[in-house]
Order: sequence, then structure tokens, then C-alpha cells
Amino acid sequence: MQFVDRFLKCSDCGQEFVFTAGEQLFFHDKQFKNDPKRCKLCKAKRAGLGRSASAGGGAALPLSRTETKTQCSACGVETTVPFKPTQGRPVLCRSCFQMKRVPAAVAAAVALDSPSQQVAAAEAAIDQAFATAASEVSQGSPAATAEMIAEAPAAVTSTEPEVTTNPALIAAAADAPQA
Repeated sequence: MQFVDRFLKCSDCGQEFVFTAGEQLFFHDKQFKNDPKRCKLCKAKRAGLGRSASAGGGAALPLSRTETKTQCSACGVETTVPFKPTQGRPVLCRSCFQMKRVPAAVAAAVALDSPSQQVAAAEAAIDQAFATAASEVSQGSPAATAEMIAEAPAAVTSTEPEVTTNPALIAAAADAPQA
């Protein structure tokens, strides 16, 4: 079947619009029996008025969503939620809500693989090693210092010198002979 562009008159605005051959083919494939009654602009206006019409036949006003500003119960960040929070129930931001939806085993695996947690674990191990070595250095054992350096985790490699706030280590460094 051959389709040719046709001009139709919009039932809402009265303007002519083109019912293209492609649109006619689509209507034929979907087995629509009637031609379109409205132009694209009037169709878009009609679709934008709301999803449901009132019982009297008039168009309903656009639906509005309640947006409430609040703080996340988990992380404390300010967020907006599409509902009015009720007292006594936790309100979560998008990221905390998504983390809660992830199964616990997957969340635990993700937490173990997180670079920030790996760095924190490495820093804790180094601080513990430094604290142990500092107490031994203050007792005058140079072998303990070499042992501490050898036991430092190899995963922590940095090109910048690390500044420590450990008072025992600072005191031990001040008492150590300069090379």
C-alpha cells in the first residue's frame, strides 16, 4: 500500500497539519481506524494538562509533588525528599537509601574493597608499628628501629614525606643521632 502525505485540520485550533506517509504507515501497522484529530502542538498541550480529567469533563490541573528539605538520619547531609517525613521514622538521602537497599553481604564486600578503608587500615598498622618502635627506641634499641622499618606495610608508598603527630615518635626522632 502506497502512502502520501495528507493535510488534516486540527479539531482544537483549526489549523492544518501534515499527516505524513510515515505516520500513516504507523497507523496502518497498529490497525488504527481513525486519522489523528489534533496537530502535534495541541496534542502536546493536551498531554501536559494532567493525567486524569475531573468527573465533570474538565481537564485537571497539573499534579504537584511535595518536596521537603530535611537532614539525612544516617550521614547528616541536607537533602530533599518527595514526601513529608513523619516523626520517629528515619529519613535517608539518596546515597544512604541506595546503600541500605544493597544486600548486607554485598555492602560488606564493597566496604572491604574501598580504598579509603584500605588506607585507614594501613595507617593504623603504621601508627601501631611506630608506637611500638618509639617505645623501644626510647629504651635505646637501634635494632628495633630497623625492625620497625622492615615491618612497615609495603602497600603504603608515598612520594611525599608523612608528618606524624605521635608525641612519642617525635621525642624519639629528636633524641636520635643525625646521620
